[in-house]
Amino acid sequence: MGVTKKRRALLIVDMQRDFAHPGGSLFIPSAPEIVPALMGLIEEARREGVSLAWSQDWHPAQTPHFETFGGSWPEHCIAGTPGAELLPELTALRAPEDILIRKGVTGEDGYSAFTVRNILTEVEQPTKLNAQLQERGVELITIVGVATDWCVRASALDALAAGYAVEVVAEATAGVNLQPNDSATAIAEIVAAGGVIH
Repeated sequence: MGVTKKRRALLIVDMQRDFAHPGGSLFIPSAPEIVPALMGLIEEARREGVSLAWSQDWHPAQTPHFETFGGSWPEHCIAGTPGAELLPELTALRAPEDILIRKGVTGEDGYSAFTVRNILTEVEQPTKLNAQLQERGVELITIVGVATDWCVRASALDALAAGYAVEVVAEATAGVNLQPNDSATAIAEIVAAGGVIH
């Protein structure tokens, strides 16, 4: 990182009840295991004055993102429902000054915290995350959360493409692994694009 320490942000991706709680509609079995490491990183970031950014899936009840309407996934993280909320122990660690990015709000695919894609037209649009990180002078993004092979991967690759230095903390991420090696493949992609895995 050179002589000058880069200004850093911690991006916590989609640690919502539907993904990270056993009762969630798209529960990732290894997600609860990463919560202690993640909480430690959040507390460390607070002590060090690091910017925090949180992303949430925030879907309408009817969206082509869901299987019922032609998409790939069961219903999850529907705006305003308990499943869309952050895990309670993490909600308690959020602060008013933190960045909050909600994805898929008007029915798009929202894998990356940086971009959403209209499923019907395939047009991508940026979220407000890049602009808000730029306002804070961020150069290095530490990414944690779920899922390694979907939203963490997409966010990391977009961050690298936008010119940020990127590190992913392996013990604070969890993958869906529809195929057994999906998370390993995602990590390899991030490293190949210039990211660092801790």
